[in-house]
Amino acid sequence: MSQRRPSLDAATAAVRHAVRECLAALRPGRVLVGVSGGADSLALAAAVAHVAPRLGIGWGTLTVDHGLQAGSAAVAATAARRCAALGADPAAVERVRVTGSGGMEAAARRARLAALERARCAQGADLVLLAHTLDDQAETVLLGLARGSGPRAVGGMRPVAGRIVRPLLGLRRCVTRASCRARGIPVWDDPQNHDPRFARVRVRDRVLPLLERELGPGFAAALARTAALVGEDTALLDAMAAERAASCAAGVLPVALVRDLPGPLATRTVKRVVEAALGRPQQRVHVEAVVRLATTWHGQGPIDLPGGRARRVGDEIRVAAATSPSRPRRARVGRVPAQPVTEEPPPHETRRHQGRSRRGPAHPRADPDPHSGARPGDRA
Repeated sequence: MSQRRPSLDAATAAVRHAVRECLAALRPGRVLVGVSGGADSLALAAAVAHVAPRLGIGWGTLTVDHGLQAGSAAVAATAARRCAALGADPAAVERVRVTGSGGMEAAARRARLAALERARCAQGADLVLLAHTLDDQAETVLLGLARGSGPRAVGGMRPVAGRIVRPLLGLRRCVTRASCRARGIPVWDDPQNHDPRFARVRVRDRVLPLLERELGPGFAAALARTAALVGEDTALLDAMAAERAASCAAGVLPVALVRDLPGPLATRTVKRVVEAALGRPQQRVHVEAVVRLATTWHGQGPIDLPGGRARRVGDEIRVAAATSPSRPRRARVGRVPAQPVTEEPPPHETRRHQGRSRRGPAHPRADPDPHSGARPGDRA
């Protein structure tokens, strides 16, 4: 008489199903899983351990040690050992230095993504799998709405963004925790995930639970659906803008093209052409100033942009890089001063401190750019 197979808990079945659907659709030869040691990433790694071999897909893991907390090296080593026990080959650890502008969260994110890309290349992986859940998506959308960050932020995290793949965006965080409990996988609870100094933590621990109590238990799922719908529209507009920008000569925008496009498409097209010409990110105030050279031109002169200038010449707007380094100047677009040229953090990250210069008042904070190429929420 055959022995009866033990039943599979519903949470683990849901995680495996999500991973199986993702990998079966993308068919990579090898994947790298980002693992922090928390419930989300370990549930993902355990599901990949079950699914990947059955699809003929190799897999390994990377745990990034940011060195920001006492005992972080031990936490990373423990996470790697658990991944190795699941069958990861290799189960690597990399310690990174968290430096640079934009605050600790932004700097840690950059260091983490750079480490994941190095590990992906070293392991010969086609894709990097991250364990963001529906709750992470809802937090990102709510933060984007609160900060007026535009469709890019409200669109949240994409399930597939280049080589970054998020198989668990449709699952709640409670599902990954339940899966780890059912399988007896010990998890690490990062104390920074409960530090109220961070806006995302306040949204997670206070705001979302309140909204779910007052508006119904489906509120987080509704935010995630909103992100999916807005993300689809944003991707379409981006593709249309890329086609129109590709039709322009380098640094040249035909006035008729910009004037005849609908507003959202015009700003995206202008942003692409200007950034390609100047090699610098442009804030919304700069993009709109260039658009006005086509739509409301009354003979005004050139406008200063980060990295160069734009001017109207007949039926064209010509963008040229600065010929020599100079101190930042005010953009001649009315009374609005040019924004500091710094990398904008994803919408969930802490706002930067805006200091005062010796030459005048502090620059006003620039809202995160709705057309920025950055993807919110990327973390291992």
